[in-house]
Amino acid sequence: MSELNKERLMQVILAPVISEKSTYVADKHEQVIFKVVPNATKIEVKSAVELMFNVKVDSVQMLNVKGKVKRFGRFMGSRKNWKKAYVCLKPGQEINFAAGES
Repeated sequence: MSELNKERLMQVILAPVISEKSTYVADKHEQVIFKVVPNATKIEVKSAVELMFNVKVDSVQMLNVKGKVKRFGRFMGSRKNWKKAYVCLKPGQEINFAAGES
C-alpha cells in the first residue's frame, strides 16, 4: 500500500456525502460516506482516507450511483453517474466534518 502515489490519493476523494441517511449510517454503524472518482478502487479509498484524516479504516464498500434522467424544457437530459464509498472506521475512530476552522 505504501507504493500508492500520494498525488493520486489526494484526488480520489471528492467530497463527503452529507444527508439524513449518511448521518444515520455514521451514528449507527461508524461509517462515513464519500463521493469518489469513478475509477477509484477500495484500496485507494482506504489509503486516501487514512492519509487525509489520520484514522484507521476497517473496510470499504463501493456503490455506483446512476444519474437521473431530467427534463430541461422540451429537451431530455441526464445527470452524470458517480461513485459512492461507504468507509467503515475501526472502533474509537471518528471523522467530524462540523468541527474545523477556528
